[in-house]
Amino acid sequence: MLADLDLTSIQDERARALIVRLLNLLEDQAADLRAAQDEIQHLRDEINRLKGEQGKPDVKPNTLPPATDHSSERERRQPTDRVKRGKRASLPINREDVARVDPASLPADAEFKGYEDVVVQDIIICTDNVLFHKEVFYSPSVQQSYRAPLPRGYHGEFGPGVKALALVLYFGCLMSEAKIRELFVNVGLQIAEGTISNLLIKDQEVFHTEKAQLYQTGLRTSPWQQIDDTSTRVNGQNQHCQIVCNPLYTIYQTTEAKDRLTILDVLRNHQPRTFRLNAEALGYLAQVPLAQTSRERLLRLPWEEDLDEATLERLLREHLPTVPDQQRKWICDALAVAAYHAQTEWPIVRLLLGDDAPQWTWLTEELALCWVHEGRHYKKLTPWVDAHRVVLDDFLEHFWDFYDELLVYRTQPSAAERVRLAAAFDTLFATETDYWALNDRIAKTRAKKGALLLVLSHPEIPLHNNAAELAARQRVRKRDVSFGPRTAEGAKAWDTFMSLADTSRKLGVSFYHYIHDRIRGEQQIPPLADLIAEQAQDLNLGASWATT
Repeated sequence: MLADLDLTSIQDERARALIVRLLNLLEDQAADLRAAQDEIQHLRDEINRLKGEQGKPDVKPNTLPPATDHSSERERRQPTDRVKRGKRASLPINREDVARVDPASLPADAEFKGYEDVVVQDIIICTDNVLFHKEVFYSPSVQQSYRAPLPRGYHGEFGPGVKALALVLYFGCLMSEAKIRELFVNVGLQIAEGTISNLLIKDQEVFHTEKAQLYQTGLRTSPWQQIDDTSTRVNGQNQHCQIVCNPLYTIYQTTEAKDRLTILDVLRNHQPRTFRLNAEALGYLAQVPLAQTSRERLLRLPWEEDLDEATLERLLREHLPTVPDQQRKWICDALAVAAYHAQTEWPIVRLLLGDDAPQWTWLTEELALCWVHEGRHYKKLTPWVDAHRVVLDDFLEHFWDFYDELLVYRTQPSAAERVRLAAAFDTLFATETDYWALNDRIAKTRAKKGALLLVLSHPEIPLHNNAAELAARQRVRKRDVSFGPRTAEGAKAWDTFMSLADTSRKLGVSFYHYIHDRIRGEQQIPPLADLIAEQAQDLNLGASWATT
């Protein structure tokens, strides 16, 4: 009956308004019922778990109905013209062989006409155990022995091939230590599980240093960066993995917290914290309900002077001893952000692209929001009334049509189109429907106009945060396979090698060849920071900032 209901056919406005209200009450009741059912099932599963049993399995349907599809996979995909290219020109030829015809199978009048070339790819996995005979000399005059060193990469019991392959399989292919050992043992190596763990995390300063260098260069190549986070565990304790990236690099950093000061640490690569009281800091504090007496006492701190964390804590105890914890946090955040913008030693990010998490505010001049993330909010609406489903589907069609127009604008920006799209945004998100939950969602999007339309001023930035989200997904997959590192040293290795793996991919560098090159000390592959700087010249990621 509700499916056939046509509200426009109701002439009595009061009756129509009453029916609209009733339908929205039904939507509210249906939403409350779904939430209650989910909570009941969650409690049942928890009771079963405490009894040592299992909860209800989460069996996914073969295809999700559009109303419950909260993924952004369709929006991630952008159609491209696929051109099949020949592989032979780029393949290195390692050896040549001649395939001969059996003379007995040839007729008497067969004539040799040359060769037909066929390239076949293959790989050989076998041990390469080396017995080194190290020369030893002894000098009686100085009573000292002199021994020949092993080649670069050959220290300990295992050579560069084993070390490089272990790192690539664990961090690049996301295999577990147990499976890596299984492969090595099947090939013929004698290696313990603890040894593999040591190969992955011990003595990796060369790689840690290169990660820091590429991060600094990556920040310098672009005034905008993308950011996201995901949960991770260190020795079973919940922590957070922060991802910062742009088209040329990706950085992973594991942190214990994810507040504003922590994100600022991430953007500064964990340099010692500094704080500065100036007009900018006071401007941030004007946005929060800080007591007037606290504002006055705060002015007793040194003006336009960098303070370390210990000095700031001492001054706050002296001048604001009773300030509440939340207000103290706001003060520290404001002074830290002001110091970050005043310093010149580390590249300053001018725009972050992410979601609207509160810890990412204040840090940069501008904060752009992800359109795909915004679209997920609409997909989470699950209308019960058929008429509301139709309205939602219709609005989402217009939503993604507008998104496509923004994609076109990125490739062909113009002042006239900028004005038109800003006006079109106002028109689209002024939509009023009889589905109140949709109206609330539209109003929330309308309030984010400035952050969603920063692409009109900066066409270089993406409309979505897929790059950072996909990087976060890599950490989730690694977490699913290997649970998590057990030490701070292990977490540092996870961050470094996952950063190097994703950055190598973006730069078109073989991660395996890069790791092998560094372990052998050959340096045939240039520093990743140099490659980032070189490719950044072609991309010109800050073009719109250069014109302002």
